[in-house]
Amino acid sequence: MTILVRTLISLIALFFIAWGLRFFFTPEAMAAEFGIAPSGVAGLSTIRGDLGGAFLAIGLFAAMGLRRGARHWLYSAAALLSAIAFGRAIGFAFDGTPPAVIVPFSTELAFIAALVYAARRLRSEDLQ
Repeated sequence: MTILVRTLISLIALFFIAWGLRFFFTPEAMAAEFGIAPSGVAGLSTIRGDLGGAFLAIGLFAAMGLRRGARHWLYSAAALLSAIAFGRAIGFAFDGTPPAVIVPFSTELAFIAALVYAARRLRSEDLQ
């Protein structure tokens, strides 16, 4: 992969790892940033486990995909992120498209495109 593509994927990985850890250790603050109102300890546990776990998994998969011959991890990160984006699209269909959700959705689509592009780029390197 080119240095630019590797750098981009590294930044995406760091972003998701950092946000995953933020969900684990500051769930109240992250809930407020994401417009979520946790209901007691069970709600905080869900924020830590579901959101923190998903963000951390995407970041770790992206980081593991930077190794030569490990592009399947980039596809895994893109698949998880695609499922999240698909959930937003369902929300658009049922709830409308508030401006506050357009930027995260657009960012997710850009990250998906970068991950898939990097995976394809890594494949061409493996074949050489």
